[in-house]
Amino acid sequence: MTSLRKTVTLGYYALATLLVGVSLLAILELRLIGDRVMAGEHVTEFFGFALEIRRFEKNAFLYHQPADITEALAYAHRARRTLELHQSAFEAFTSTARLQSLQTALADYADQMQRYAELAEGAAAERTQLEQAIRLTGREIVDTAEALAQEERRFLRASLDRHRLLLLGSLALLVLLAVAIGQFLSRRVTRPLMRLEAGIEAVAEGRLARLDMASPHREIVSLTQAFNHVMGELELRQRQLVRAEKLASLGTLLSGVAHELNNPLSNISSSCQILTEEGDELDPDYRRELLGQIDEQTLRARHIVRTLLDYARDVPFRRQALPLAELIEETLRLVRGQVSSRVNIHLDLPAGLQLHGDKQRLQQAFINLIRNALEVMENRGTLHIRARRVQEHAWAGGDGPHFLAFGRCRGQGEAVEIEIRDDGPGIAADILPRIFDPFFTTRDVGQGSGLGLFIVFEIIEEHGGCIAVESVPGRGTAFFIRLPAGEGEA
Repeated sequence: MTSLRKTVTLGYYALATLLVGVSLLAILELRLIGDRVMAGEHVTEFFGFALEIRRFEKNAFLYHQPADITEALAYAHRARRTLELHQSAFEAFTSTARLQSLQTALADYADQMQRYAELAEGAAAERTQLEQAIRLTGREIVDTAEALAQEERRFLRASLDRHRLLLLGSLALLVLLAVAIGQFLSRRVTRPLMRLEAGIEAVAEGRLARLDMASPHREIVSLTQAFNHVMGELELRQRQLVRAEKLASLGTLLSGVAHELNNPLSNISSSCQILTEEGDELDPDYRRELLGQIDEQTLRARHIVRTLLDYARDVPFRRQALPLAELIEETLRLVRGQVSSRVNIHLDLPAGLQLHGDKQRLQQAFINLIRNALEVMENRGTLHIRARRVQEHAWAGGDGPHFLAFGRCRGQGEAVEIEIRDDGPGIAADILPRIFDPFFTTRDVGQGSGLGLFIVFEIIEEHGGCIAVESVPGRGTAFFIRLPAGEGEA
């Protein structure tokens, strides 16, 4: 299994090697340019010696001073010495045969100038002939030196042009290789990270429950495993949180259910007491009526207890088709004991509407919303519960500063929208965006856990639904829940 760290390190090493290579090439070229400049200095020095030879030669012929001949011979010696010491520099831009010819010319010039100095005063004809030979040899030396200087300048310019092209080519190659290395790192590093980001977004949106990324990179695999472990722990903690809130609400519901259960038990007790006291003296029809009442109240009590047991039972998540009206009726039966006589509950639930979800969890969500509405109304007012089948994306509550939607509906088909509206004091605009945050509550310390609406949101999200809230201070609050419609058991 490869490593992203090794891949990135390899990319850095490749770039560093490339930079070092280009730098060494530039240093080598600069050194070569330096050698060319030094060779140019030697050529310039040689050309200067040649000009000095010609100058003292002319002075010797004009003024016949021995010192001028001596200087001419000295500069000829320096010129020969320069060629001998820096022959390799001269050979870089001219031929060896040409240099040998120049050495021969300098030797001939020195020999001719030496013979010219040794001539007697009376040898005018020989002096004139020797002067002509010296002039020809000197002119040849100067012409050759000037040609060498021109060739050296051309060679230096060509070297500079070549160095410039090589430098530009190296920079272009460096850019291309840097782009290639960048593309390589992008494929080996960035793309896996982008796929990981897309997978995390899919998990956050609820389209995936776990990350499933097959990657050859050890870091991606480790991160995927760690993320899935965190998701598993989070899911476990959420289930425990829902269970804890459910148990907490169950204690409150029990008091109401006990009060609700007391009515049929009282009726049964009264009927049994009459039958016991009067016995056979009762009219047979009246006796049958009392027995029928006992049977009816027993069924009623059993239904209440069964509803409570169904809600309290810890069962795995299971989707099924749920008749909405029946689900709401059972939910209201559980909270009936907490509903004051001063609270009116209006139901508008069209027949035939079905939800596709887990009965127990949806009951818990509805119980939390209904109890929350009863508490904010302070047990007086009107609670409206409505439902409708929807296909459009617009919410029944509309839009505006007092309306906020949470979650993303993932259903592609029809949905059922349930509205639970109270006429309580409403929610302030600055608090509205935070009502589904865990542990957020506006009640006094010890009077609320701040988990009720958070758990409602989690349950709705778990069912692939979404929830919205509309609240105007002083005019009540409405919760809109959109859930997938059901057409039979899943």
